[in-house]
Amino acid sequence: MPKWSKHVTDTSNALDLEKGVFTWKNPERIAISIKQSAERSTRRKSSVHQSAMSMLNFYINRAGSQITDEQKAILQKTKQELRKLFNDP
Repeated sequence: MPKWSKHVTDTSNALDLEKGVFTWKNPERIAISIKQSAERSTRRKSSVHQSAMSMLNFYINRAGSQITDEQKAILQKTKQELRKLFNDP
């Protein structure tokens, strides 16, 4: 991941994420962690759902070629898991 993207991910004003969350292999576990981080945050500027999805999308978009196709697929499945957690069809 580019240096500035890593900095934003590590120091985001929206969420305090668990270390290494985007490298985990279980989409459901990643989604739960991101959701819990968004719920705990007192600094987010939008809804819990939007904050969680935005951070996930930011990471996927900015990591680009720095993550494997396998991990990118896991993160794409994480979006579906987040939608389930938020009852968003």
